[in-house]
Amino acid sequence: VQLQAFGGGLVQAGGFRRLSCAGSGSINSINRMGWYRQAPGKQRESVARISSGGTTAYSDSVKGRSSISRDNAKNTVYLQMNNLKPEDTAVYYCNADIQSGVDLNWRDYWGQGTQVTVSS
Repeated sequence: VQLQAFGGGLVQAGGFRRLSCAGSGSINSINRMGWYRQAPGKQRESVARISSGGTTAYSDSVKGRSSISRDNAKNTVYLQMNNLKPEDTAVYYCNADIQSGVDLNWRDYWGQGTQVTVSS
């Protein structure tokens, strides 16, 4: 099982970016999914998360500017970020609680990270 994140890049302040993260491999079920970010010299922080039932939660730093969603049929989570600010510059990581289709154990998985750079 692995998670692979896509969608990072360079964007001007005020612009938008849509990140996606797809799970692959032998997956039986996915519980919570979420996005984290880590800026240079800072700790990794939670940005947004979504439950299997679609309940969402956001950090204060992105609330009102971002939207998390998921497509359970595609094992994919999305993060739509609008009105981006230079302080949103970071490596964005996806995270998910996944039940293996092989042994039915639940494990915590991380994607490889995708860089978002917002220029002023």
